[in-house]
Amino acid sequence: MTENLIKLLSDEKVFPIVRSRDPKRALDIAGALIDGGIKALEINVETPEIYKVIEEVSKSAYVCAGGVITSMQADAAILSGARIISSPIFSMNLVKISKDKQIPYIAGTSTANEAYSAWKARIPLIKIYPITAMGGAMYVEDLLRPMPFLNIMPLGNVKIDEIKSYINAGASVVGVGRDFYENYTTDEITQRVRKVLKELKG
Repeated sequence: MTENLIKLLSDEKVFPIVRSRDPKRALDIAGALIDGGIKALEINVETPEIYKVIEEVSKSAYVCAGGVITSMQADAAILSGARIISSPIFSMNLVKISKDKQIPYIAGTSTANEAYSAWKARIPLIKIYPITAMGGAMYVEDLLRPMPFLNIMPLGNVKIDEIKSYINAGASVVGVGRDFYENYTTDEITQRVRKVLKELKG
């Protein structure tokens, strides 16, 4: 399960991250991303109402519950149908839940030391956040030079036209949030996704 999902993300190369406190907007964005060809996406657990969105979206795509920090959030997300949990932090408590529930856990790290510690804890995919503030694609290169064995996903204010540079720097997959959907209609979101996926496959 874990290997298959990580392979799916690596094949997709882009991992959309939906953040909205409005359940209807979150559902609309997720639907537009899926219509564009996205098979896996992250929905941030902004409010308790978002679990209903995860439940709905998980019927047509692999949903990762993002922003998970507590075991209560992790349990609620898994019950709602999330197939992956993701956190802005690296938590051994979430590592334990991941192992117990056999659900992949994407841990958040910033430094080389944190990324290595997450890898030692057998985290299959390691978030590097906030990547723009850390130095962008060059930071990814610097991180992977001594540790090429890391599977990393940079995210944090990444623009869709920067995805290729991160992949070229060695990232397994790139997380993109608001640049996909902020100030765009659902039709425009779908078109943006199709364009990105076509470029990445090319």
